[in-house]
Order: sequence, then C-alpha cells, then structure tokens
Amino acid sequence: MPVSDTVGGQTRAQLLFGLRVATLLVTAVVVGVLGLVNLLRRWESHDLPFAQLTAFGALIAVLAGEAVLLARRRPWGRLRPFAVAVVLAASALAAVTLPLERTASAVDWAFGAANWVGLVVLLDRPLRTVVLFLSAHELIALSNMLLFSDVHKGDLARLATGSVTVIGFPLCLAVVASVLHRLATAAATAGDEIERVRTAEAVAAESHRRRRQRFAELSAGAIPLLTGLADGSLSPEDAAVRRRSAIEAARMRRLCAETDVVTNPLLHELRHCADVADRKGVVVELEARGQWPTPPVAVRRDLTDAALTALATAGSWARVTVIGDQGLVSVNVVADCDDVVPPSPATSGVRVEVLGNGGTVWVEATWQPTT
Repeated sequence: MPVSDTVGGQTRAQLLFGLRVATLLVTAVVVGVLGLVNLLRRWESHDLPFAQLTAFGALIAVLAGEAVLLARRRPWGRLRPFAVAVVLAASALAAVTLPLERTASAVDWAFGAANWVGLVVLLDRPLRTVVLFLSAHELIALSNMLLFSDVHKGDLARLATGSVTVIGFPLCLAVVASVLHRLATAAATAGDEIERVRTAEAVAAESHRRRRQRFAELSAGAIPLLTGLADGSLSPEDAAVRRRSAIEAARMRRLCAETDVVTNPLLHELRHCADVADRKGVVVELEARGQWPTPPVAVRRDLTDAALTALATAGSWARVTVIGDQGLVSVNVVADCDDVVPPSPATSGVRVEVLGNGGTVWVEATWQPTT
C-alpha cells in the first residue's frame, strides 16, 4: 500500500511543509536582513561590490524559487541540482571577490548566508547530502583563504570560530528534519499496518457474515433434505424426493456461482442451474437477447428460482430464453415436465407466471428495473 496515499503519508508531508516554511523564514531573515545589512554597511570595503551584489541576487533568486514551490506545495525535483549549483557558484563568487584577508570576517557576508540557502534546497534530502553541501561551502572559504591570503593563526582561528555557526546551526536543523522524516515515515508505516489489519478484520467479518447467510439459506431446503435422507425418513426412490434433490442441487450450484466475477451474472447463474438438468441427460438450450442492467442478488434469485424449478424436473428437453433491455428483464423456460410451483418472489419488482398444457410447462419471471 503506497504510504503517500495514507493518512500517515499526508502527516509526513504536512510536517515537512511546515519545516520548509520555517526554514525559509529563518533563511530570509539571515540573507535578506543580516546579509544585506553587512553587504551595504561594508560596500566601500569591497573591490568589486557589484560582483557581491550579483552573488546576493543569485541567493535571493533561489529563495524566491523555494517560495514559489511552497505556494504550489511541490518539491525541487529536477531543479534541485541546478539550485545547489547556483548557491555554490554565488558562494565562490562572493569569496573570490572579497578584499584580501577578509575571508570569514564581518565583510564576508556570504559565508554565513549561502549555507542557509543551500539548506533550504536540501532540507528534504538525506542528512549526508546536507553534510556534503556544507563541506563544499566550507571548502570554498578555506581554499580562498589558502590561495589568495597570507594565512596566519588568527585567520585560521577566525575561520574555525565562524565555521561553528556556519556549519553547526544548519546541521542541527538538518538533523531535526531527518528525525522528523523518520518519525513521520514510522507513523505512516504504523498507520498503513493499522489500516491493513482493519481491512483484514472487515473482510473476515464480511466473509463470516456471508457464510452464515449461506448456511441459513441451505438450512431452509438442503439440510432438511439431507437429514431426511440420512435418517431414512425420506427415500431416494420417491419421485418427489428426487425432484426436491434436483432443485436443491441447482440452488447450491447457483449459490456458488453468485460469488463469481463475470460480465453477466444472471446468465452465468442460469448456466449453472441448467448444468444440473444437463447432467441428467436433459437437452437444454439457453438463448439471450438484448442488454440489461445487472439485477441485484435478491432479484436474480427470484428470476432463477422459477427457471431452476422447471429445469430440475424436466424430462428430456428444456429451453431457456432471457430477453431484456433497460426497462424489462424476462426469463422464460419451456420444458417437458409436470406442473411446477415455483416459490413466491421475495422482491416486489419480480412477477412469475406459470402455464401448463399436456406435459409442457411454460414459466416466465419478469423484472422491471426502477430508476
């Protein structure tokens, strides 16, 4: 069962959405307020201030993309690698255009801003992905210091001190996101398991109800007949007993056929009823004309009860014709048998007529679907 389609999956999506919104707000404050203030305050300190402004604009563009995706409740998807590349390129551009020996200083606004923007893009990814990004961001600052500055112990200490917040705070938030993701996944799995158990219990209860219903249906006819044959109160030589046996056998076959998944249940059940007569050597012709809506089970039983009563007692031949449309369904049986008395319909929409003439019986059961 797909987790995303369950309540647990929706809960996980809501938790992640809330965390993305909170992270975007924090990052907007860090970049849009603190980063911009530092950039403008030390504008004259930069040799290439417009390069710094370009880097700042790239980070703002990534944050704007995240805002649009959040409004549409969509992940980064295929745009994620491009967004990460933009963030790292902005970090590198800001680093290489810094004044000498100003890496990780107050002038280096991007050192404490690009890390948060990268976290925004990678928040829903595994923790190792965030660690790799923060390491790449740190490596850019370290490489710039080693390649373009005379490194002193104070510079390394400044970089190490700044790295505590540059790496530590985003990493803590990434750990929280990873824990929430695992908890939500566990909750979704537990919810799926609960739903599976409930479904299994419902199926078992429904199966038990159907078995009890079928047993009750058999108790009315087949079980008393079998009991009488077993204790000797009924004789197999009796024609009436054989007639009852044939009728109950046809009903049992129909009862089993009711659970089959077929295109036309009425014809399917009539074929099973006719099979009992066919096994006795009766030639049965079954013909269907027209198209009709599928009758409910109770209606099909009333329609087939009249037919199987005649089929079960036919001597040598029988013809079954089913005619129907959207307004009327008719089941007709003509057979060489004695007068038959089919059971009265249990549903109000079914009407049964029986006509007999010289050893030939005509039985018709009709049903008018209601809209």
